[in-house]
Amino acid sequence: METYTIFKDLAIIIVFAKVFGIIARKLQAPQVVGEIIAGLLIGPAVLGIVQQTDFLLHMAEIGVVLIMFQAGIETNIKELLKTGPLAFVIACAGVLIPLVGGTVLFLLYYGVTEIGSDLFFTAVFIGCILSATSVSITVQTLKEMGKLKGKVGTTILSAAIIDDIIGIMLLTFVIGFRDPGSKPVSVVIQTIGFILFSIIVGYIIYIIFNKIDKKYPHTRRIPILSLSLCLGLSYIAEHYFGVADITGAYVAGIILCSISDSEYIARKMDINSYMIFGPVFFASIGLKTNVGQITMSIFIFSILFVLIGLITKVVGCGITAKLCGFSKVDSLKIGVGMMTRGEVALIIAQKGLTAAIISPVYFTSVILLIILSSLLTPIGLKYIYYKEEHGRF
Repeated sequence: METYTIFKDLAIIIVFAKVFGIIARKLQAPQVVGEIIAGLLIGPAVLGIVQQTDFLLHMAEIGVVLIMFQAGIETNIKELLKTGPLAFVIACAGVLIPLVGGTVLFLLYYGVTEIGSDLFFTAVFIGCILSATSVSITVQTLKEMGKLKGKVGTTILSAAIIDDIIGIMLLTFVIGFRDPGSKPVSVVIQTIGFILFSIIVGYIIYIIFNKIDKKYPHTRRIPILSLSLCLGLSYIAEHYFGVADITGAYVAGIILCSISDSEYIARKMDINSYMIFGPVFFASIGLKTNVGQITMSIFIFSILFVLIGLITKVVGCGITAKLCGFSKVDSLKIGVGMMTRGEVALIIAQKGLTAAIISPVYFTSVILLIILSSLLTPIGLKYIYYKEEHGRF
């Protein structure tokens, strides 16, 4: 492949991703849905005008790292601590129930297999994908209704953040155990080692950045150093601890989320992510999705995958919220609000593909779940609030 063809590929990806992202937003769906469909359209599955290359793979990897860094830096630690205990319990159920549901679905559909086999790890990984939550649509819906700042809205937001943290750590464990040369004890030790490293070194880095930020507020050196920290921790996590690079990026964001210029850093990072790396990542999902291999069996599995994904979140988070003291209606709001899937589910799926745990054909199931959950969640929330306001619950 000629070197200059990468410019053609990037030009096509950026234009198609933007156009389809705008169309998706007009249809009240997440922009990422449009960007994924754009990748599907221009990729080998339909038009074939862009092919997956090593260059695009590396660009997509940078994109996912930046997305996770932004997710970390936009975390509100104070809100997280305020609703922490209840949100943590709800988040744990929101991870465990879908994890079990997805694993059982795969094992029942394709046949029960012995623990430790490749098929078993694929089943567990399918459960990992279902464990992720994306509340961008939920947040926007609650904001429009003026309900975001209430106890329910704050709990959903905090639980989703904790949910993603647990999901990313779960991803690290599954990939670690999947490695034939790994030992369970070493995987646990490496993960704990990274957590301790993050706490100790992270606190030191926070102090340094805080001092630099106070001395040189709102200067471009802050986001530049922040980007360096993000990439550095991503490398350290993967290379020295065997932890997923996205975990290191997320930790880098958490470290910096409490400094004064955290919003400024997020805006600067968003320029890179929004303009090029983000579209390349989401479009690459479409490029990898092999619709040509979709059989009736895969289609039926995808439908069941979506149903299990939606039901397990509502049941797991909703029932747990009720046990934590929320009313029946508020528990239902929390359960429905936690249904949405988005970036993290895609990121986990991509990591599974890179580690050869799942096949590209299962991206169809994930994309279908993201689209349907993104459409059904706002409709469900508005319906519940409407019924409640009219005294019908």
